[in-house]
Amino acid sequence: MSFLRSSVFMLALIVLTPLLVTILLLMFWLPARQRRRIAMGWVHPAAWLVEHLLGIRYRLIGAENIPAQPCVVLCKHQSAWETIMLQKIFRLPAFVYKRELHWLPFFGWGLWLMPFVAIDRNAGKQALNQVAQRGKQRLAEGYPVVIFPEGTRVPPGEKKRYKVGGAHLAAKAGAPAVPVALNSGEFWRRKAFLKRPGLVTVSIGPAIDPTGLSAEDINLRAETWIESEMRRISPHLYENEAPTSAAGATA
Repeated sequence: MSFLRSSVFMLALIVLTPLLVTILLLMFWLPARQRRRIAMGWVHPAAWLVEHLLGIRYRLIGAENIPAQPCVVLCKHQSAWETIMLQKIFRLPAFVYKRELHWLPFFGWGLWLMPFVAIDRNAGKQALNQVAQRGKQRLAEGYPVVIFPEGTRVPPGEKKRYKVGGAHLAAKAGAPAVPVALNSGEFWRRKAFLKRPGLVTVSIGPAIDPTGLSAEDINLRAETWIESEMRRISPHLYENEAPTSAAGATA
């Protein structure tokens, strides 16, 4: 059954994505915000398929922690699930992503038409400046900016080094940084065709006020909260962890 559902889901996206991107290409002359709203015509049916076809639903904890003003969302990244569903949780978010994705037919072209933040990940320190400059512009335009500080999808129960780019943006822009923990990878694994039904937990932590904090301070606070929360929402993944490892993982 999972194979059939996953196959139908993939076929639906193969049809839906070129259709929506073609509409966007024909309307390239519209203001960026209007194109962003049109793109939700892809997000809503895709999210419906995730929930009702794949059977991957979610529960949201801490919605009250979402600031009224544009913020920098520092989110755990386990699968493609969050790139779809975070667009339902946060209003018209702008994602930070590697610009190489622009070469992907239709999907990459759609990204290029969005008011997102494309960066060259091989540019070293310049990439950090790209996040700060372009991200600050998106925040000023009213978009929350979503960045995955680990830089890539990480299997459930594991972690990579938290990069400082998102925290640097929050510090430079004076925008609150919002940590987000989730366990989507338990049902939709990285690069996996088969998706399993289940309930994803998305937990939003208290916003971090950047006033008087360095980018490193913000990054450490976000990492500490996220990794601690991961052990609360997915305790079975950390059962064999040494008692001191939880603290060490967030150091």
